[in-house]
Amino acid sequence: MRTPIRHRGVAIALLATLSLAACGGGAPSETAALSASTGPALDDTIATGLDAPWSIAFADGAPLVSERDRGRVVEIVDGKPREVGRIDGVAARGEGGLLGIAVRDGDLFAYLTTATDNRIVRMPLQGAAGARTLGPARTILTGLPAASIHNGGRIAFGPDGMLYATVGDAGRPDDAQDPRALGGKILRMTPDGARPADNPFPDSLVYSLGHRNAQGLAWGPDGALYASEFGQNTWDELNLIRPGANYGWPEVEGIGRREGFVDPLQQWSTSSASPSGIAVVGADLLVANLRGERLRTIPLAATATATEQYRESLGRLRDVVRAPDGSAWILTNNTDGRGDPKPGDDRIVRMRGR
Repeated sequence: MRTPIRHRGVAIALLATLSLAACGGGAPSETAALSASTGPALDDTIATGLDAPWSIAFADGAPLVSERDRGRVVEIVDGKPREVGRIDGVAARGEGGLLGIAVRDGDLFAYLTTATDNRIVRMPLQGAAGARTLGPARTILTGLPAASIHNGGRIAFGPDGMLYATVGDAGRPDDAQDPRALGGKILRMTPDGARPADNPFPDSLVYSLGHRNAQGLAWGPDGALYASEFGQNTWDELNLIRPGANYGWPEVEGIGRREGFVDPLQQWSTSSASPSGIAVVGADLLVANLRGERLRTIPLAATATATEQYRESLGRLRDVVRAPDGSAWILTNNTDGRGDPKPGDDRIVRMRGR
């Protein structure tokens, strides 16, 4: 089956309150009632002038951003991007390019698309904030499936010190159900790309399977791992990830109630979602949405509920992160070829009160 590329729809603001109804087993199904609130006022514009940005990471408290199509990493200096370095071998095509980044022990980790695969590289961050450069790249994982669609691409370090990566099915849905294939998975590895001894499958980096195109990773204060996932034509998902669990794709999209598959905590219509980056900030899980052009806030104490903010006011939202001061930063993505850029786009903005 050929998987269609999802194009940006026209969002329609409905004047109503969000009401997510429980749908068997405590997993909610989206109803037609949606919040009309634009949410809290924006406290600060942190940066403008970004080009197809994808991910934010912090090094010693200072923000770094990956730019998908240029294959470069920038730092924010006086509200503007300053180039830290360009990563060799990035092949920007469709949804691929320079995607997720993470920082650990003075090194920058990056998930990128090449002409032949997706891979993860590790580079030393040199210099102080405002004058950083990238040292030579060392590849820690190769051979991840790549295509113009469904590359996954989010990487993050968990509270266990391991590196987690979301890998899309790259347009080959059956790979998601094949435990030997790396497509359609969430992977777990050491910072050098090795398999941790306590991974759920012997001799494998696979942590969970049955994913179509997961793009968000975040941990709650209790260590619970959450992931956001693009569905196909019907349902996008928020999942609670358990080691070794199967999340259904392509056998199930959204809530399926089928033995052997784990249903999502929440599902949303694809026209109102396309969830990418997620973050735990305070007592809430925040979800940035691309096609839906909104931020969802989900209380960790009530994961079957949600409220919405910023509908259409910022455009496409690619990432949301918890900044070192505890605030929430939102990364827009209107210059990626599917949005309607405004003057100053793309930008980072900070939520007031978070």
